[in-house]
Amino acid sequence: MRELLETYDAWRAEGHQVGRAVVIRTYGSAPRQAGSVLIVADDGRMVGSVSGGCVEGAAAEAVAEARTTGHASVIRFGISDDQAWSVGLACGGTIEVLVQPDVPDAVVAAARAQSTGAMPGIGTTVVTELPNTGTFDGASGAATPAAEGAIKSEPERRPLDELRSATLAAGRSTTADLGDRAVFIEAFPIRPRLVIVGATEIARSLVGLAGALGYERVVIDARSAFATRERFPDVEQLLTDWPDEAFEAIGLGPNDAVAVLSHDPKFDEPAIAEAFRRGARYVGAIGSRKTQADRRRRLVEMGVTEAQLAELHGPIGLDLGGREPAETALAILAEIVASRRGGSAAAAG
Repeated sequence: MRELLETYDAWRAEGHQVGRAVVIRTYGSAPRQAGSVLIVADDGRMVGSVSGGCVEGAAAEAVAEARTTGHASVIRFGISDDQAWSVGLACGGTIEVLVQPDVPDAVVAAARAQSTGAMPGIGTTVVTELPNTGTFDGASGAATPAAEGAIKSEPERRPLDELRSATLAAGRSTTADLGDRAVFIEAFPIRPRLVIVGATEIARSLVGLAGALGYERVVIDARSAFATRERFPDVEQLLTDWPDEAFEAIGLGPNDAVAVLSHDPKFDEPAIAEAFRRGARYVGAIGSRKTQADRRRRLVEMGVTEAQLAELHGPIGLDLGGREPAETALAILAEIVASRRGGSAAAAG
């Protein structure tokens, strides 16, 4: 939903009503994951996607109907292999879509926020209670967004809170059963942050790739000749401090991935040690295998534990065989994404 806010705001400023369809469950080889959103204006314009193109038209019609009735619904769509192929997809699947006559205020607020809500510093969730879904071919039932305060009893609150935390940790929306009820837990985690130590040529390529994936980017280098806005015009933060001072200034923590690229022990090793001390979820450092072996011995002397060393990604990045700065940056970001998403980094198949 976040990526659609600019369009949503523009349509609302023009005086249009805006409804939405959001994927709440997927089965098989569905083209879009839970949480994927299509918004539809009352003049028929739509943006976003729930299926990659297969059923967008039907979903938009359902939003228009919901606007007429004032009621939300859940619709299940089976996407055949033939349908999927016709719009350039490799295979079909089944999706369940929550259709709403408007975009709930709580969803808009959560999409705008970066670290607000029940779990500051992690993100927030919006919980919608769902009905029993209908049959295939668009049969539907009523669905009413549930105010979080309506789910009150302690036996219910405890598992729901656990589910919300797990949903945010995974960074993906999900549907879950709570007794005889189903709820859609829509996740709005804060943006992942990539902290780069060393304003090198690899760093310049890396910030561009990371920006395309929605990362907030911080570049740190005490050498002011390297850390300039001319070289890094669009990063969110550019700091000319020593790594430990910069980490303190930005509040480095578990939401952060740290890529140490300066290739200078006086910067690299304190940065690695401090990143582990602050609990960064990914720590990687550039350097050959020999450099890494020598570095690890010195890190132990600095108090880094064997368990932490086992988590150090060094040499940094997946082995893609590339040597150019952009190729190395791609290898680094691929490893960071695999670490964040729990991927094996093996060939897909």
